[in-house]
Formats: sequence, structure tokens, C-alpha cells
Amino acid sequence: MNLVMKKRYLLLFNCILLAIGNTGGPLLLRLYFIHGGTRIWLSSWLETGGWPIMLLPLSISYLLHRFNNKGDENAANKFFTMTPPLFTASVVLGLLTGFDDYLYAYGVSLLPISTASLIISTHLAFTAGFALFIVKQKFTSYSVNSVVLLTIGAIVLGLHSSGDRPIGESDKQYYLGFFMTVAAAALNGFLLPMIELMYKKSKQAITYSLVIELQIVMCIFATLFCTVGMLVNKDFKAIPREGKEYKLGEAKYYTVLVASAIAWQLFFLGQIGVIFCATSLLSGVITAVLLPFTEILAVIFYHEKFKAEKGIALSLSFWGFISYFYGEFKESRNKKKQTSDSEQASSSLT
Repeated sequence: MNLVMKKRYLLLFNCILLAIGNTGGPLLLRLYFIHGGTRIWLSSWLETGGWPIMLLPLSISYLLHRFNNKGDENAANKFFTMTPPLFTASVVLGLLTGFDDYLYAYGVSLLPISTASLIISTHLAFTAGFALFIVKQKFTSYSVNSVVLLTIGAIVLGLHSSGDRPIGESDKQYYLGFFMTVAAAALNGFLLPMIELMYKKSKQAITYSLVIELQIVMCIFATLFCTVGMLVNKDFKAIPREGKEYKLGEAKYYTVLVASAIAWQLFFLGQIGVIFCATSLLSGVITAVLLPFTEILAVIFYHEKFKAEKGIALSLSFWGFISYFYGEFKESRNKKKQTSDSEQASSSLT
């Protein structure tokens, strides 16, 4: 199997991880809130607190590396390989991720998951804007059209969907949740190009094993950020009491917490894995493409309302997705044609 095919399979694998995490994470987080969960910092902590499970694939990678480098003891004995500059960058991005987790958890605690998911889809517009300036992302008319349509869809939702807010929730709380979710989308849109920039500026070869290392470091410091918030808010003391009062039962309470932590790890690994295999913009687009699945699952499992405004926003999202992928297909076909024409010209000269 050649290198190109390996990278395509790796991209597909990360897309699957991203799909599972991007649908499962928000649904489990909302499940925590609608059945009695109230701790914002705890739910933020869960988004990165499952990082120890990433030690398993890293250990497997280490053993394979050790097996393939029997003659080189220095290379075979390195478990963590990242350089100090990469470590420092990962720490900074990890702390920002922790803050982003808090913004997102706060927004989801006040909004229906279908509404929150549509709002968070605006991260694509932010990702595109930041990618343009940070990593000099090239755009086509199709990708610009996609970003514009997704942004308009989110604006329509924000202006007209406050009627689906939970019973007893004030206008102030609803719009606070709305703007906190938009802020989370903006920060996430900034983080993705920054991760891509970290890859590009690294003087160390970026391998998939190193990608896992970077995720672990980022998640550790994001978790530490949220742990401070939990200590200040006394969330650790509240967990046993909240578990006993949880509407689905104490056992299911802890099951939801563990499942949520695992789902978010799959999301983060899939997200930075797609950036490794392609670009931050593609990672943002794939996340947005998964939106309809989250919408449908929220309506099915949580019986959330699906009003006309959500239908309009969803239609605009689909239109945006189609526009982006058609542009990518057309661009790829043009590149192949140019390559073929160049090869034919070269052969005719010889």
C-alpha cells in the first residue's frame, strides 16, 4: 500500500472518529443536563477528562515503533517524542481548549441540543476567517459560498428560535446560552487553524503518534483548567449528591459521565487527526456536515421541537455543504487535468 492510500485510509478513520464524537458528545452532554445535571464545570471537565484512554493507542504505537527500530536503541526507547517548543504550544492551546469547553458546556446547559448544534456550526465561518489569515488558506467561490450560507443559517436561527427554549427559562438565560455558544464556536474556529499552524511550523516531523501525544498534552492542561473551576465551584463534593438525585438513577448517572468523556476524546482525536491528514478548514467542514445527524437524533431521542426556522437553517446548511464539496471536487478534477496536460506536453517534447 503506497503512502497516499495510507493517508486516505487514515483520513477516513479520523472522519469516523469525528463522526462518533461529534454526534455522541453533544447528545450525552444534553442528556446529563435534561435529567438533573447542573454542574457546568463538571460537564466542561468531561470534554477532555478522558485523556488517559489515549495512552492505549500511544502505547501500541510505541511498541510498534520499538519493534521496527530494534537496531536503534535511542529511537526505540522514546515514549514521548515531542520537542519543548511543541510542548509549550500544546500547553497554551490546551488552556484555551479548557476555556472553550466551559463556554460550550454553559451554552448547551441553556439550549436545546438541536439549537446549540446549529449555532456551533458557525465555527466553520470562524475557522475559514482565521485559516485565511493564520495559515493562508486558499478559497474558491464555492468554499466562500458555503461559509456564507452556514453563517446566514445560524443568524436565522438566533433571531427566530427563542420560542423553543426550555420551560421556565427566561429570555436573558436563553440569549446568554446563545451568545456563549457563539463564543465557543468562535474560539474553536481560532483553535483549529492554530493547530494546523503548529504542525506547519514544527521543526519536528509530525507523525500520527505525535498527533496523539499533542492531544494528550492539550487535554491534560484543558482538564487542569476545568479542574480549578470545579474546585472553586465545589463540584467534586456535589457529584455524589447529584448522582443520587439523578432522574435516570445513580448507575446511569456515572455511565453518562464516562460515556461522555470517551465520546469527546474520539471527537478531539478525529478533529486533530483530520487536520494532520488534510487541513483545519476540512476538519471544520466535516464537523458541520455531521450537524443534520445530531439534529435528527435530538428530535428522535429528546423529542425536541423542529420548527420552521430550524428547517430553514438546516436547508441552508445542506446547501452550504453541497457547495463546498462540489467546489473541492471541481478543484481536484482541474488539478488532475493540469497534471495530465503537463505530462503529455513533456512526453511530446521528448
